Amino acid sequence: MVTGQTDGDITDDAMLGGRLQILQPASGHRAGIDAVMLAAAVPAQPGELTLEGGAGVGTAGLCLARRVAGVSVDALEIDPMLAELARQNTERNGLADAAEVYCGSIASPPYRITANSYHHVFMNPPFLEPGAGSLSPHPGRVSAHQESAVGLRDWIKFAVTMARPAGCITLIHRADRLDDVLAALKGRAGGCEIFPLWPGNGKSAKRVIVRAYKGNDGPLRLLPGLVLHEAGAKYSQAAEQVLRHAGALDFTGNQK
Repeated sequence: MVTGQTDGDITDDAMLGGRLQILQPASGHRAGIDAVMLAAAVPAQPGELTLEGGAGVGTAGLCLARRVAGVSVDALEIDPMLAELARQNTERNGLADAAEVYCGSIASPPYRITANSYHHVFMNPPFLEPGAGSLSPHPGRVSAHQESAVGLRDWIKFAVTMARPAGCITLIHRADRLDDVLAALKGRAGGCEIFPLWPGNGKSAKRVIVRAYKGNDGPLRLLPGLVLHEAGAKYSQAAEQVLRHAGALDFTGNQK
């Protein structure tokens, strides 16, 4: 899924079976399977407008743009260095016409990112509550993994605000915080679809992907999800289709 060469503090990593080349910091938070799976869960169509909150170096948005020709991706990232790498990644992958990178916070987004505008909003918010778990010595990893004054409810409120009526919100999060995700969505978006990512057969899910729809009050659906690994730690055929061949996740329950 990811191979790379190091040049100082930046690595150049091949993703989606070489369909993308991603520059990212050699240390701190690094994009990997979560970003690819998140992008594969966004049910965007050509011509639709999408927004990623907390885009990092742009991996998820570029995976989406590579998979869905004609989609438009706005990427919002608070860290200026990561935002600049994201801009470089859009250009070097020939996706500058499809993706626009903005530097700013979800708490106060740039004026060009406007409410009620996007068919899809997707994100990989920090997984840990303030004070939970042990802190990494690397500031970039801390900010990516642990909530600050901007908490999970703020991330979800941002996503719902930016989505157009009936727009789709997609996020990936820790399975043990699913209750917090659903509580934050309640009253804002519904028709939730929960897609577990199982590490292997018979193992508990560590990650879940959640999709919900603005203004929807439909029932929740718990889907079969995807088994990531076969025996011996080899990726399953279904996981390989997403990670190496830019496939989409199947939320109909028929993922092979």
